[in-house]
Amino acid sequence: MTIMFNNNATTSPGGARRSERVRFDDLDAGYPGRPVLHQISAVIPALAMTALVGPNGSGKSTLLGVLAGVIDATSGQLRYAEGSPPAFVPQRGAVGDTLPLTARQTVEMGRWGELGPWRRLPRRDRTVVDSAMERLGVADLSDRQLGELSGGQRQRVLIAQGLAQRSDLLLLDEPTTGLDPEARNRITALLADLVADGTTVVQATHDLEAARSADACLLLADGRLIRQGPPEEVLTATTLSRIWQPV
Repeated sequence: MTIMFNNNATTSPGGARRSERVRFDDLDAGYPGRPVLHQISAVIPALAMTALVGPNGSGKSTLLGVLAGVIDATSGQLRYAEGSPPAFVPQRGAVGDTLPLTARQTVEMGRWGELGPWRRLPRRDRTVVDSAMERLGVADLSDRQLGELSGGQRQRVLIAQGLAQRSDLLLLDEPTTGLDPEARNRITALLADLVADGTTVVQATHDLEAARSADACLLLADGRLIRQGPPEEVLTATTLSRIWQPV
């Protein structure tokens, strides 16, 4: 069940008061014959970076899919503060290399939610696409096929697609996985800039360095929430050693 709710204040790291962007209580979700999430309850603070962290199979991507509205919860409550519908950026591997799309066409898909698919974009929407591509530094890749791009370029194009949705809630599934250190650092800096400009960002990640630079962290294992709070309190050596299985 999904309902809207007005912003309530919650305590953020350092004792400051920060509003809630999303709250979920006793959330169960999964796939036919395969439950994944079990009784998850947590808060996503507004205007902050939240990292979803956990081993493979812990439920990070499923939780992100529920927040994005692409996976239905089987029970529990999911409440959003007033604002735009979430923009979802899937893993790079979920977008086929063989799709005959240019980088610009990929970003333009971010406007489909308002306009419908394959429609010619009005000037206002073309400006939105231009702005998103410039923001992510991919304007010069407009005519390149998506499958021809490097991993870092492709990831920035997908984030630009999310940005083109003009949402104040951006959800990303493993945005830096498989990228070289320079590309990872560039995307991490871009996401921090988005938060500074008023976007709530939630990313599922295996990258503990990126998670430690977030404002808040949800640590999952076996589909259950182990801890939530500031990364320095959640991602302790003792806690990680109990749940983390080397890949």
